[in-house]
Order: sequence, then C-alpha cells, then structure tokens
Amino acid sequence: MAKAFASQGDTGEKQISFSEIGEGLYAFTAEGDPNSGVIIGDDSVMIVEAQATPRLANKVIECVRSVTDKPISHVVLTHYHAVRVLGASAFGANQIIMSDKARAMVVERGQEDWDSEFQRFPRLFEGHESIPGLTWPTTTFSDSMTVYLGNRKVEIKQIGRAHTAGDSVIWVPDAQTMFTGDIVEYHSACYCGDGHFEDWGKTLDAVKAYDPQFIAPGRGDALVGREMVDAALENTRDFVESTYRPARQVAARGGTLKDAWDAVRESCDPKFSDYAIYEHCLPFNVARAFDEARGIDTPRIWTAQRDLEMWEALQG
Repeated sequence: MAKAFASQGDTGEKQISFSEIGEGLYAFTAEGDPNSGVIIGDDSVMIVEAQATPRLANKVIECVRSVTDKPISHVVLTHYHAVRVLGASAFGANQIIMSDKARAMVVERGQEDWDSEFQRFPRLFEGHESIPGLTWPTTTFSDSMTVYLGNRKVEIKQIGRAHTAGDSVIWVPDAQTMFTGDIVEYHSACYCGDGHFEDWGKTLDAVKAYDPQFIAPGRGDALVGREMVDAALENTRDFVESTYRPARQVAARGGTLKDAWDAVRESCDPKFSDYAIYEHCLPFNVARAFDEARGIDTPRIWTAQRDLEMWEALQG
C-alpha cells in the first residue's frame, strides 16, 4: 500500500461531552467518535448505542451515574456495526434491542465487519480483550416496537434504508426528541460503505416529518432546536448526494473506481474535507457509491482483505 488508512493514524484521545437535550435525555458525544444516547424513565434507563468495547461503554456508564442511579434496563442498537454494538455487555441490561434486519446482518456479516473495523480503526478498539464476542439482541422487531420506561413512552422504528438496510430510529414523543444513529450526522462525514444512497434522502424526509426539536445524531454535537436540526438534515443530504452524483456519472460512462474516486473528491473536498472522519470514510463511500450506481443493491461485505485491495486500487 502507498499509505495507511487515515483512521489507522487517528490515535489522539477525544474530548467527551455529555449534554442534556431534554428532561431525562442526554447525548454522549466525543468529537466525531460514535455517539451514545441516554433515556431516563421512571424506574430505569435506556441506552442508545453501546460503543465499540466494554472499556468505552464504561465511559458512558460513568456519565449516566453522574445524573441517575436508576438501573440500565435496555440497550437499543440502531444497526449492526462493530463500533456501535460490541460494548453492549458492559451495561448489564436485561434487553438488547435491534431490528430483525439488523440482527440478520450480524448473522451475515457481523464477524467480517468486526475484523474490518478493528484493522482500520484501532483506537476505537482499545480494551478489545474484554469483548465477549458478537453482540446478539434479546429482542427484535420487524417495523416498530414501543417500550414503556414507567410512564415514558419510547418508540423504536425502521423508517427507511440509509446508513444500512437495518437502521432504526428512537423517538421520545413527550420531548419531541429523536436518536437517529448514523442516518444523521453533524459536521462529521457520513460512513456510506454499507449505505443505500438512493433511499437515504427519503429516509431523511421521514425523520423531518416527525418535526423533531432535538436530535442526537450518530456523530457530532447534539442538535438543539428546529433550526439546528434542519441544518443538519440538509447538510447530511448534501453530503450523501455530493458523494453519489459524481460516482453515478462515472459509472454511467463506463469509468473505473479510480475515476469515481477522483470525481467524488472534486465534488466533496471543497465542502467536507474538514469534517470529522472524512478521510476515514471516503474510500469506502466511493466504493459503495460506485457499486450502487452499477446496480448492486445489497452492499458487498467488507472484509479486512477487501479493505486492503480496495485501498490499493485507489492508490494505484
């Protein structure tokens, strides 16, 4: 390889923030690292996203314990990616919730995804020795489910494909607050390597239809107020479209993956090159955009070996 993945050189510790975004609702963020959410009910706590390792999950637990001593009863995982799910064991929750589709993706590609992400983003897997294995849900749903944390109603739904085919959102109606996972990002690049570009915009429309006043996105700061929410939705839409449009044009004229890489860089670099994890995501985004533009609907499984082969082709 001409050079390593950008993420392999990302070794600096990130500054953690723990922000209250509504009554009993918190966003755990860390400068573009994966976010987690906290929903405090009458008698217990729900966590949204489990982090990559139990070590990182314990940082979320420390923040939770700074605001409540209620037990953690539920962990909701918006999709299957290793950096979101492999820390789940640390929470000791009775229920781990995923969509049926997300669970099927763990079966299909969970180990490969773990191996791939571990290779290209070592900092997020510090303390990986404590991971007991793949994270399996105790509870799944096909379209939607409702959990009551005492009187607090939490709706968990699939509203469309975007970051993956199994994406879920978590809606807390009493606070008009949504936890979107990686469907929405804020000043952070979208990882689109397992995404569905053609559907992503419609799924953002579905998020907007809820008229959320607060969003905890997959990465980046919590979104407070309609103006900030709307700006993040449109910025995410622009990122996805600016990646897919040039790749689709290259595919239509019979160009190569390297041609698509050059075209996407020309489109995206001026607008997004200073975003968190931009360089980390870009090669995977281009590869998936080029595949989808050529009619490959189901994202091909990333493996540690495929990662390296793709990167070598782009550096050639």
